Amino acid sequence: QDGSDKRIDDNYVESKLPDILDFCRTYLGVDPVKEPMPVQPTAHYAMGGIPTNVKAEVVIDENWTVMPGLYAAGETACVSAHGANRLGTNSLVDLVVFGRRGGMEMAKYVKGVDWTPLPEDAGKEVEAEFKRIRDGKGSAKPYELRDAMQKTMNDFVGVYRTDETMKKAVDELKKLRERYYTEISIDDQGYKFNTDLMEAWELGCMLQLAEVTAQSALLRTESRGAHSRDDFPDRDDESWMVHTLVYQTGGEQESDYRVTAEKPVDLSLWDEEKAEGLPEDKQKFRPKKRVY
Repeated sequence: QDGSDKRIDDNYVESKLPDILDFCRTYLGVDPVKEPMPVQPTAHYAMGGIPTNVKAEVVIDENWTVMPGLYAAGETACVSAHGANRLGTNSLVDLVVFGRRGGMEMAKYVKGVDWTPLPEDAGKEVEAEFKRIRDGKGSAKPYELRDAMQKTMNDFVGVYRTDETMKKAVDELKKLRERYYTEISIDDQGYKFNTDLMEAWELGCMLQLAEVTAQSALLRTESRGAHSRDDFPDRDDESWMVHTLVYQTGGEQESDYRVTAEKPVDLSLWDEEKAEGLPEDKQKFRPKKRVY
């Protein structure tokens, strides 16, 4: 209050930020009690995901067509409770509310369908992918490709994006995907508790999602929520009050992605007739302009 600098007591910092201090000391070799703590933006939540309805049933198109018997909940799903900018702790809605609703709907569904035996080739595609990775004789290790993917996304599809940077990202990610299928190799050839194999397999999934993210962001020529473009700084409700859907075409290695923006946002909670004439702060759930 008197304008002078005061140092926070070390014990106070230790008691308030034990996890963060441990992370910095363990992984960065930095002791924040004695030196500045490095800070950088990072992705910690996926607001997109497998499209679902409020029953946790997976939908496959802009018409909300349900895929019978397939459900998703939690962070892997996108019922779109959060729009383009989730508030802190609100991911509990995905887990608690839609996890429970999904479980109830599954229990109800299985009572009304016949038992269907698995086909003889169930799991063969995954087995073949594991074999491909295990038999790989290339020079690229999973961690090398993962680091390159992370750098590409951080540099070109980070907090602020442009058409130019995201096109670079798509090109780089396609090259990394090609290397993943032609150059990858792992050291552990075992069949039990093979974390080397699992990390390589998960890398393939992450490369797909990274490219899907870049393609989707490139298509959306506006800024909305966590999606911020320097070349399109304003929100465009007239053109972009829609969800982006991505469909994979072709095989895994040769796959391309069809990106559409035809699924309208459900604004049923915003009653436009009741909102008319009310002050803006009284118009519940109405989308608001980005303010800095």
